[in-house]
Amino acid sequence: MSVIIPDDILRASNMSEDELKLEIALLLYQQGKISAGKVRAWIGITVLEFQHELAKRGLYTNYNVEEFQADLQTLQSMGLL
Repeated sequence: MSVIIPDDILRASNMSEDELKLEIALLLYQQGKISAGKVRAWIGITVLEFQHELAKRGLYTNYNVEEFQADLQTLQSMGLL
């Protein structure tokens, strides 16, 4: 599926197409609609670039207890803990 944003909306936003795409992706991430991995894949940025974009907006990585426990289990299964 593709979404078409009219040129006049793009001009009114005073953003480039890539900037608007990033803003939309970060808004969806902030609302918990898509994951950080989906944002990075869609926009084509690294983890560090993603974290930098969040920091510029005063946002934080969504990371809850369940994700932390899953990460711990992964590290344990890899013999790293």
